Order: sequence, then C-alpha cells, then structure tokens
Amino acid sequence: MIFITAKFRVKPEHADRWPEISKAFTHATRNEPGCLWFEWSRSLDNPNEYVLVEAFRDGDAGAAHVNSQHFKAAQQTLPPYLAATPRVVNTTVDQDDWSELGEMAVK
Repeated sequence: MIFITAKFRVKPEHADRWPEISKAFTHATRNEPGCLWFEWSRSLDNPNEYVLVEAFRDGDAGAAHVNSQHFKAAQQTLPPYLAATPRVVNTTVDQDDWSELGEMAVK
C-alpha cells in the first residue's frame, strides 16, 4: 500500500473550522475505491496543526487520487486556509492494514 502522513499548519483563525473546511475533500477521498483510510487528527502540541494519515491500495489508487477532480479542487480551495505548505512522508509498505502493536498488547 501507499502510506502517507502529512502535516497541515492551518492559519489560527481557521484552525477550529478545519474539519468543516476540508470535509468535502475528506468525504470524496474516503469514497475512492482505492482508499484504505483517510484520517485527520489535531496535534496535541500545536492546535493550529492537523495530521493526516492516509493509505491507498497501490500506486494506481494513489495516482487516481491525485488525478481526481476533488484533489484538483482541494489544490485550489484549501491553500488559502494554510499558514505553510503541508509537509509529507510518503512510502510504500508491504501490507494492507494496520498491524497490532504487540509491545502494548491488551490482554
């Protein structure tokens, strides 16, 4: 799978509204056939930063995502709300779901 983590620094005046601002993009992406997950979290250290964890089935699904109409729309509509260009880690992982963290197994 293609595994991506991105950090979005949102302008302070828009930070509380970011889930609503990104809602259409999030919903459309989650409905892509190759999307395994697309999940936002707010940083505990910086209330103006959101972390996006996303995964796509394979390279073809990732390519379909970045070539989708909703991705192209997000490229236009989301940056005005951001304080900086998002930072990203993007890699291919040989699995298709989360693995258990055995060191913290719940018994």
